[in-house]
Amino acid sequence: MGLSSSLNAGVMGLAVNATKLATISDNIANSETYGYKRANTEFTSLVLQQGNGDYQAGGVRVSTFKDVAAQGALISTSNSTDISVAGRGMIPVTTAGGLNVPAGDRPLLFATTGSFSQDQDGYLRTQGGSFLLGWPANPDGTFPDPARNSATGLEPIQISASQSIPSPTSRVDLGVNIPASATQAGSDGAAFDLPVEYFDTLGSSQTLAISFTPQVPGTGSSNTWAVSVIDQAGDPTTPIASFDIVFDDAAGTAGSILTLTPGAGATYDAATGLVTVNTSTGPIDLTVGSPGSGGPLTQLSSSFSPTGVRADGAPIGNLSSIEVTDSGFVEAIYDNGFRRTIYQVPLADVPNINGLTAFDNQTFGVSQASGDFYLWDAGTGPVGTTIGFTLTESTTDIAAELTDLIQTQRAYASNAKIIQTVDEMLQETTNLIR
Repeated sequence: MGLSSSLNAGVMGLAVNATKLATISDNIANSETYGYKRANTEFTSLVLQQGNGDYQAGGVRVSTFKDVAAQGALISTSNSTDISVAGRGMIPVTTAGGLNVPAGDRPLLFATTGSFSQDQDGYLRTQGGSFLLGWPANPDGTFPDPARNSATGLEPIQISASQSIPSPTSRVDLGVNIPASATQAGSDGAAFDLPVEYFDTLGSSQTLAISFTPQVPGTGSSNTWAVSVIDQAGDPTTPIASFDIVFDDAAGTAGSILTLTPGAGATYDAATGLVTVNTSTGPIDLTVGSPGSGGPLTQLSSSFSPTGVRADGAPIGNLSSIEVTDSGFVEAIYDNGFRRTIYQVPLADVPNINGLTAFDNQTFGVSQASGDFYLWDAGTGPVGTTIGFTLTESTTDIAAELTDLIQTQRAYASNAKIIQTVDEMLQETTNLIR
């Protein structure tokens, strides 16, 4: 009967508007919660029997979802590990229960922002208990090829293990000009000495003494030099390596290496222009240049000029700060000025981001509606970049929520009026029997 369906429709109207009121209340309550995604409600009609003058009120149904795709405004902070995502993508996090379990059993959640700081064990976590996940770097700062559709390679980011670290020298660029006039007949044949600081595996400062000795001919110019390398961390009187260099004086390639003949303790790769010598703490590559390349080691009619000598590595340093780059790299910065990449934070993406299941602390998990996740490098594919020193504000618009609150109140009152009206009509029907 029509009156019964009207009563049911009114009751359903009260229920769905109560649900909408709950989402509005949540939105307003979390208007200042960083990373909060506004809850939405959608009403859909339920159609029953219609036609031939008969109409049964089906009522209304409601569905709720988090508008995860909405982008909140970014605000600056003073904490370098306050992380936001500029664009699509979410940061992988886990709960406290996922710290000491295998990766396959670790809860995997996602967040769009987080104020991370080190806890007593060095883990980066939010006050709400979300722990940041990332791929650990190799000792040389590179990364293995991780699984992109699995969380097995992700680990909770722990900083304490990187508090103090040396960076041994592995390469020295010999940006030096040695004078062409020194190899001409009549020159005194005096050697040019070049001390180069390097750092051993313990972070101690050591010195390579490189000596360039010109080969003086009886007439003309030889363009030939004998080079010896002494490691003063070992025997300061015996060279660890030597090699001979002949420089070109032809037009177009003058001043560059013509040939390099390695001696004892040295190897030369003409393709890369590297001379490798073995110090007391390991091999070091000396960048001299390939034949005809024009540098960095040159012989020109100028003075001895070691202006481009650079060695990598750094002495022992204490961790001073942590920063997150736009590409998601977590970098440890030491008080000696050295920077070291220790983790990479990927960004997760799913086909239907609004299909994610919402959990506490502004985190989300995959569901059947969202589809499977894929881990992208920040700034590649469809995902945005990671930004340190920022947090993402709530997507709640207070003015819009208050407007919806008024409309919901009126709709609720209207549905209550339907129930009251049906009750009066049924009362009239009852009075007909008397």
